[in-house]
Amino acid sequence: MENAPFYTDIAFGPDGGCAHWVTTSDGLHIRVAHWTDDGAKGSVLLFPGRTEYIEKYGPAAGELRARGYATVAIDWRGQGISDRISDTYAMGDVEKFTDYQHDVTAAVDHARALGLPEPFYLFAHSMGGCIGLRALMNGLPVKAAAFSAPMWGITMHPATRPFAWGLSGLSRVIGMDQKFAPGQVPEGYVLREAFAQNTLTNDPEMFKMLQTQLTAQPDLVLGGPSLRWLNESLREMRALAQMPSPALPCCAFLGTNETIVDPARIRSRMANWTDGALHMLQDAQHEVMLELPETRTRVFDLATELFDQHG
Repeated sequence: MENAPFYTDIAFGPDGGCAHWVTTSDGLHIRVAHWTDDGAKGSVLLFPGRTEYIEKYGPAAGELRARGYATVAIDWRGQGISDRISDTYAMGDVEKFTDYQHDVTAAVDHARALGLPEPFYLFAHSMGGCIGLRALMNGLPVKAAAFSAPMWGITMHPATRPFAWGLSGLSRVIGMDQKFAPGQVPEGYVLREAFAQNTLTNDPEMFKMLQTQLTAQPDLVLGGPSLRWLNESLREMRALAQMPSPALPCCAFLGTNETIVDPARIRSRMANWTDGALHMLQDAQHEVMLELPETRTRVFDLATELFDQHG
């Protein structure tokens, strides 16, 4: 088991964080980290969103540890310091969206090889929510799941959606799918956006933390997605929308000021999820786990209450 870099000084998480390199079944090297503690009553598989990296979830690991849970976090292929897919390092890319499931399997196998405490639970954010939903449908071995602003749809102007489908699909036919999607750039969002205009969080300290992390470790930076990623994500979200939710206890969190993922898709699925609950967070933006303290407390309290009920 090979140790991987873990940037403790910018993770702002609990003591004992550790990362390893893990090889997926299709031959990629991805980074998987964990925080555990004696007496933990289970482990939370934390699935990050697009552009994200393990260290971003140090504070979340601290919140989960305080409530009795170990945490396993992953750098998806194409981001963090896992193998990048595109020749353009700062471009978010994936060959097939379902390839992320290789990463899921490798992370679960790694957690079991380490002997991390079971049962396992899922806490998935944004793009991780799309990957996580597919994983649940594939039989991910968890007792319950929580979703933070899951990417079950992307917010677009109605006039833009056909263009996104058409352009991203055509780009694959003509061999241009390795270009940035329209309007996307190599620079990381939090390094080019002022806090006052950001659509992630209302907490200036959390926004500053993200800037500090990417300034200290530029190898973690990821810019906009490729046209291929856009096409693959649209196809995956459409496919998942046509499938029933798994029979698993679940909750989801959605800010009333969400502008990145499609709230209608989340509301629709959660309204029909047996043993599911949607928690609306007043004035919260996309990063509910990095929101103002009272919102963060509510999110982690409700998620772990669900986990506690299904030990």
